[in-house]
Amino acid sequence: MESEMMRPGLLLPEMLLAGGAFTTLIGGSFVPRHRQWLIRAVTIAVLVGAISAAAIQLRHPATSAFDDSFSVDTATGFARVIAATGTLLILAIAADEISGSPRESETYALLLFSTAGAVLLAGANDLLVLAVGFLLASIPLYALIGLATTPESAEAAMKTYLMGALFGILLLLGVTILSGLAGTTGYAELTVRLPDASRSVATVAVVALVAGLMFKAGGVPAHFWVPDAAQGASATAATFLTTVPKIGALLAVYRLATVLPPSTSWPIVVAVIAAVSMTLGNLAAYWQSDPRRLLGWSTVSQVGFVVVPVVAVDHSELALPSLLLYLAGYTVTNIAAFAVSAALPQHRNLTDYRGLASHHAALAAALLVALLGLVGTPPTAVFVGKLTTATAAWDGGYAWLAIVVFINSVISLFYYLRWIVPAYRDPAPAPFGSDHSPMKVPARRWSARLAVTAAALSLAVGVAAGLVWDAAAGI
Repeated sequence: MESEMMRPGLLLPEMLLAGGAFTTLIGGSFVPRHRQWLIRAVTIAVLVGAISAAAIQLRHPATSAFDDSFSVDTATGFARVIAATGTLLILAIAADEISGSPRESETYALLLFSTAGAVLLAGANDLLVLAVGFLLASIPLYALIGLATTPESAEAAMKTYLMGALFGILLLLGVTILSGLAGTTGYAELTVRLPDASRSVATVAVVALVAGLMFKAGGVPAHFWVPDAAQGASATAATFLTTVPKIGALLAVYRLATVLPPSTSWPIVVAVIAAVSMTLGNLAAYWQSDPRRLLGWSTVSQVGFVVVPVVAVDHSELALPSLLLYLAGYTVTNIAAFAVSAALPQHRNLTDYRGLASHHAALAAALLVALLGLVGTPPTAVFVGKLTTATAAWDGGYAWLAIVVFINSVISLFYYLRWIVPAYRDPAPAPFGSDHSPMKVPARRWSARLAVTAAALSLAVGVAAGLVWDAAAGI
């Protein structure tokens, strides 16, 4: 990898995101509430600019910036595009939910700050940059969750904050131990020096680092906050926190895996986390009646699926492309599912969706594509992601983990059907004395459009998976 020490232009997408966050935060104070759409327009322009800059840099050879502390390569490029695109799509939910609200501009600033942190995590090539990215991606989430100003959101924000503090300390502990063992924080030097370090101490550091990053990803053992936040936060925050931050966290786990020696037992640590996350998330989701809480547990399960190829990073060339493809497919598919719930915010029980297909056919179709996509049904993007991640695990000598992926994919179908089946049943009869069916409420315009658009993108990424794979593999 070619290193270009002090070329700030290499970090143009990150600078756009951070600069845009400051602009929206300060500019929102001077814009009247009825003109806050101007701040939304600025946010959209920033995200489009970041996506464009990232796409252009993807065409250039891999390099690094700031004394090799930040990698500018295919993985970072994909993370930039996926994270910024995910946030851009989520703004459609915000347009319905917080337009003209007192905290509209602050919400956009928090979204941009956290997106910048996620991208910084994805490209971190130094333990100190990893720590900074973790904090930048995490701290805005606490405020985003609490902005709903309900008892549920306050509880979720407090739980997220406490979990973040605990696992943030674990991550910093891991950073301290590894840097102390190796005498450096750079990944390149860690690769050379860690094989000679104490195996037991290095293993403790690895467990602490991975556990800290699992908080950001929403996987076991740091998953407890995710269902509460998905249920109690606003639809904008819930969709964001279950989608964008995990892009950076999981790629950070991947980068760590490329520099850690096998003697630290990191492959089995990651494999166990993957298996437990997907299994626990699936089993817990089965009993949920609130669609957003169900999707929260689904997120925990999906983290397990996405992290599977990391165990094969040293043994299979499929590891990185399958990880990037899965992240791209999961992002649009998960956003589609949350957008359906955002379009009908008063429907907070699965049974409330009875008759959805009769009154909102497009929304029902989007829901079907999104939920079957999360199961891993062809030709959706997540199907290709699950297939390739399981293949990578198999090639890497973890056949048992590939089997766990298959079993959990089948299990997940049952709780997603608990949401799909009511949507395609006959509408519930109108209450006595009323001429209106409970489903005859208008759907939020932008959220409904987003649901259909994101579902279509899930199918498009699945159909064009070969092209996405070639780009992810650097072909």
